[in-house]
Amino acid sequence: MKLVCYQHGGEVHYGAVKGGKVVDLSSRLGAVYPDIVAFIGKDGLPLARSIVERETGDFDYEALDLLPVVPNPGKIICVGLNYHDHVDEANRAMGNRKATELPMIFARWPESLTAHRKPILRPRASDKLDWEAELLVTIGKTTGRYVSRERALDYVFGYSCLNEACLRDYQRHSSQINPGKNFEQTGATGPWMVTADEIPDPMKLDIQMRLNGQVMQKANTSQMIHSITATIEYITRWIPLKPGDLIATGTMGGVGFARTPPIFMKPGDIAEIEIERIGILRNTIADEPAETGPR
Repeated sequence: MKLVCYQHGGEVHYGAVKGGKVVDLSSRLGAVYPDIVAFIGKDGLPLARSIVERETGDFDYEALDLLPVVPNPGKIICVGLNYHDHVDEANRAMGNRKATELPMIFARWPESLTAHRKPILRPRASDKLDWEAELLVTIGKTTGRYVSRERALDYVFGYSCLNEACLRDYQRHSSQINPGKNFEQTGATGPWMVTADEIPDPMKLDIQMRLNGQVMQKANTSQMIHSITATIEYITRWIPLKPGDLIATGTMGGVGFARTPPIFMKPGDIAEIEIERIGILRNTIADEPAETGPR
């Protein structure tokens, strides 16, 4: 099943994509599952499947005001330097970069997310806006601590595309990269979340990033240094994961800052992330509006 979140009538809704239509699940299940996190955590899928099977759809997908696939995640945990070719290019560009024995972890906040078809914003603070194509993992159940690799995928609810766009100069202001990774409306997710039952092996997915139609990144998730299961095992050594938590699994080589000369996204550019079995996440780049200043 493909699930989306969207604004309708001034409220946040969630629904299931069926052909070119969306079956609104919020209006039917909202009393039991008030938002997508509750739907995920309380196992609303069986009931949703029975509804989607008999309904034709309430809205045109192309007309919806989409939101991030999980607008209200409790945690967004990201893996850095998780493909060897990205490690190599980062080392050439900056030095002192190498593959790590354990996953390199940093965090994003919900305010940094945006949706399919929404603009990725280049802030006034920097013009070093780079792309990062990634597979995004949504957690479906509370893990507790010390999940084994063998059981890790049992806790995954679904997958989506992520353009983990970042501001490279702000990553380098100190040893902590979080500022460059958390500018408002830079991390695009979509075009929907595909439930895990439709992707039996997430470690065998082709992934590609295109900028204005030109392929900039291309890999297969099998090339990850730290697999999804290894990452979940590592994270749960120190913190339990909960329904709706997101894991960004890292990007491959081909990012803009490591090119000669560097290439950064600018207003009017079209960024696309395509992942096998999921679809195409598409965003236009736009300058941050002037009205985002002090209020």
